[in-house]
Amino acid sequence: MEKITSKSNNLIKEVKKLFTSHKARLENRKFVLEGARLCFDALNSDYKIDYFFSTEKAFAKYIDKCGKLASCAGQSFFITDEIAQKLCSTNQTQGILAVCAMRESSFNPENGKKYIALDTIQDPSNLGALVRTGEALGINGFILYSCCDLYNPKALRASMGSILRMRFNISENLREDVVKYKANGFSVYACVPDSSAKKINSVSFNGSDICIIGNEGNGVSDSVITAAGESITINMKGRAESLNAASAGAIIMWEMLK
Repeated sequence: MEKITSKSNNLIKEVKKLFTSHKARLENRKFVLEGARLCFDALNSDYKIDYFFSTEKAFAKYIDKCGKLASCAGQSFFITDEIAQKLCSTNQTQGILAVCAMRESSFNPENGKKYIALDTIQDPSNLGALVRTGEALGINGFILYSCCDLYNPKALRASMGSILRMRFNISENLREDVVKYKANGFSVYACVPDSSAKKINSVSFNGSDICIIGNEGNGVSDSVITAAGESITINMKGRAESLNAASAGAIIMWEMLK
């Protein structure tokens, strides 16, 4: 493997941009995985690895899996500890990084399955946590509308690799898509912090179901609530008016799949 020793190397500069810039990720259709766990998860995904970077110490520590990453990547490089620390978005680097090509985020929801639609989720940690919970509980896929960057490093870390395995559909108009899904036999529920809405533990999720979780501050948009036609809420006690989006999502998905 070729070794890169200069922090001003052009490829290193490009990788740093992919870490820090949503625009760069979109323009290049690439994103960066950082750390042994995420990079090794890529080996069992359908994402194409364009570049693999490792310090010699990290390669020796994880020689089998690093060897597999090096063999399947388009290009592989040894980097210095200084470069690894420059690239990483955490306080302490593990010395292992991979640049992957984005895949097409599109699927047609299938009848008899259960999906979560996310309406304008803006916190990447919430997005990653929701996807991690969805994979753990058995959600069949996510529909994303006007959400934060799926490949933001914070979202990738919070998902603990689930983003690499789950299916995603990027919606251009969630209201129109909700109308389409209902016409195709889905029951669609807008999840709202409203005591007058139907209690989620009284809903029978036994068919083709989609639950919509809204923005952290504003919730599900009014037009989407109207299109869904049915609103549901989580039973609340105490003085808290609402739950964090990731916490609410965990309860919603549990109820959908229990």
